[in-house]
Amino acid sequence: MDYLAPTTLAEVFDALDKYGEDARLMAGGTGLVNMIKQRLVAPECLINISGLAGQYGQVRPEATALTIGALVTQRHMETSAVIRDFSPLLADTYHRVATIRIRNAATVGGGLAHGDPSQDPPVSLSVLRARVRLAGRSGVREVELDDFLKDYYETDVRPGEVLTEVVLPAAPARSGSVYMKFLPRTADDYATVSVAALVALADDGKTCREARVTLGAVGTTVIRATAAEDLLRGQVLTDEAIRAAAATVPAAVDPLTDYRGSADYKRDMTEVWTRRALTEALARAQQATA
Repeated sequence: MDYLAPTTLAEVFDALDKYGEDARLMAGGTGLVNMIKQRLVAPECLINISGLAGQYGQVRPEATALTIGALVTQRHMETSAVIRDFSPLLADTYHRVATIRIRNAATVGGGLAHGDPSQDPPVSLSVLRARVRLAGRSGVREVELDDFLKDYYETDVRPGEVLTEVVLPAAPARSGSVYMKFLPRTADDYATVSVAALVALADDGKTCREARVTLGAVGTTVIRATAAEDLLRGQVLTDEAIRAAAATVPAAVDPLTDYRGSADYKRDMTEVWTRRALTEALARAQQATA
């Protein structure tokens, strides 16, 4: 196995041109190294892009968005005052990823490019309508995260491209959001079911102007519960309305049976945890409105 450590994006492109599909990009390596050890992948070349951290390891606040370099560590996402001020939801979500040892090494872009549907951050990033920037020799394109995550360990990174940044729009006014997950084993395990919810209230402080719900660990990628969102939009968010919306979620997911629970159990849990997440997101939106 060849090993390269480029320090410029042009050098990364050169390496990708040379090795093609036989190359793998690596930053923190927390996901890829495990896959190599398990012989799930056998690249001819590892391209360590951590040398680009000077360019893509920063967080840049902007007027209506936050740009996050792909090489920002997950630990920085958890501890950064800039991140917490802009999006408490995102800081809390990264705080709940695995262990500090993992978060110190793992990167924002590496986690997304890994494409594992059981990870925590993509669930909240989807609810926040994040976009990813992908750089190639022909230029940079921007893709909605929901479109970027294609399937189990499959993303929209095209040959010769590198995920360089994540763009996070500001949360809507008078909104509240929350990330929850059910863990039957240890705190650093993947969730049986995870859900992020965002509720934005209208001027009256009662009517739902916007609702977003995304679930993780219950399909081949994160799943937006659009039926629940549509049912809540324009409604006064009573307990009955939230229960009715949560009841639509089990039909939208497609979980697998594993040691974390049966498919039927996970499907039932999506309704329970969606109801809890929406209730908490509403309470936080009301606090923001008061």
